[in-house]
Amino acid sequence: MQLGIRLHDGEKLPVEELLPIIKSRGFKCAHIALSKSCKDIPGDPAALTPGLAMYLRKQFAENEIDIAVLGCYLNLADPDKERLAENTRKYLAHIRFASLMGCGVVGTETGAPNSEYRFVPECRSEEALATFIKNLRPVVGYAEKMGVILAIEPVYKHIVYSPERARIVLDTINSPNLQIIFDPVNLLAVDNLSERDRLLARTVDLLGDDIAVVHIKDYKVQGDELVSIAAGTGEMDYTEIMRFIKKRKPYIHVTLENTTPENAEAARKYIQGIYDSI
Repeated sequence: MQLGIRLHDGEKLPVEELLPIIKSRGFKCAHIALSKSCKDIPGDPAALTPGLAMYLRKQFAENEIDIAVLGCYLNLADPDKERLAENTRKYLAHIRFASLMGCGVVGTETGAPNSEYRFVPECRSEEALATFIKNLRPVVGYAEKMGVILAIEPVYKHIVYSPERARIVLDTINSPNLQIIFDPVNLLAVDNLSERDRLLARTVDLLGDDIAVVHIKDYKVQGDELVSIAAGTGEMDYTEIMRFIKKRKPYIHVTLENTTPENAEAARKYIQGIYDSI
């Protein structure tokens, strides 16, 4: 298991200054979202040049940190044709960029059938799923051409909200370049917490072979919502997830989320401790 962190959960520093700090905290990989971690890079996909990719690749290599995930969390089910076209253009640019960066995967979530990217009951519809699959297909096709893995992340409030739904997407697209980011907490909500362990075991059963990256965070219940917090500070039990990783994915990239500079190292030690105890 190679434990890492989201860069934008670290100190608000240039990448060149932040990477040595992350290395000093014992992390081996990182999740980078360019819009959050590299504020000096214009949002236009044209800014994602080969020169920038190779510069960042060198910075990460010098600090012995893998680029586990290049995040591109844009809505591929946006009903607005112009916004959808722009989002698709950004996905293609990120895939091309990842191929030059030496990045593990381009990561994304699965959207909502509105331009606000908000949960509505229609997220659960077959129509929304069909739209997402239709719009995802050419992006995966480009990933195949560029030799890049695109990994989708199921989230309770998005179109792909369950392991069964994710399995449908994988089987329908049927590409080795489409895989899964497994974030156990993102599959949970207050109304399914009583089924938590069975739900996560089912996720591993259905998607385990296709899991490329694992995200780790914790949660606490606040009213009728789950609030995401650093690993080891809430109610999540990661024993079975660590058992799955150790048995079937021993060198997988595992990135922590919702940490702060103050608790990131403690969260890493907490998760590593569970892994080592199995």
